[in-house]
Amino acid sequence: MTIVDLSMTVGPHFRWSPEISVTGDKSAGDQFRVTRLSTTCHGFSHVDAQAHFIENGPTIEATPLDRVVGPCRIFDLSAVAPDEEIGPETLAAADPGGAEGEILLLAAQWDLKRDSGRREFWTESPWLNRAAAEYLLAQKPSAVAVDFPQDYPIRLLLDGIAVPDAEHVTHDVLLRAGVTLIEYVVNTAALKGPRTFLCAAPLKIGNADGAPARIFAIEDMG
Repeated sequence: MTIVDLSMTVGPHFRWSPEISVTGDKSAGDQFRVTRLSTTCHGFSHVDAQAHFIENGPTIEATPLDRVVGPCRIFDLSAVAPDEEIGPETLAAADPGGAEGEILLLAAQWDLKRDSGRREFWTESPWLNRAAAEYLLAQKPSAVAVDFPQDYPIRLLLDGIAVPDAEHVTHDVLLRAGVTLIEYVVNTAALKGPRTFLCAAPLKIGNADGAPARIFAIEDMG
């Protein structure tokens, strides 16, 4: 059995600026070293609840774990170019096929092409059009995981530019339909593919619209 870590490290970042502080020094005789963290629930590797995008939608503690832990099929999108619009034809060609209810992982290996700590990771990313989101919905997955900023407007948020809900296509098509979104996965190049077992359990934060997750794959389970 092999465990493949697919999570971003929470730390200094130009986009989210988490506040991390440490109290206690064991070398000075303190009993405990204690770290405190203040950050958004939608930074780094995380899971979206429907409440993130839908009025009165379920919050993250209501997300069943069997939606974010389970068999996963990997769409190899490593050949996709920067700033490429991904349509359903590209997804269909990369789809290894599988059963309904699986997690779908869109693996562009984007973290090998751009540094997630730099603006270019967000502004030069490939992105999904609405037809691509509808293709994914038609597969009836439990969740869709992505290793790149999958909606074009995500880059606009860096400059405070808001667009209508419908332009956030994966949120409007998938999350609205109850398909959980697992965002900002990394290290997908380490996966053997085309199938794995994915674990993306979010922190159980009451009344939150999303939560950080330690995302990993379990390979060679047999």
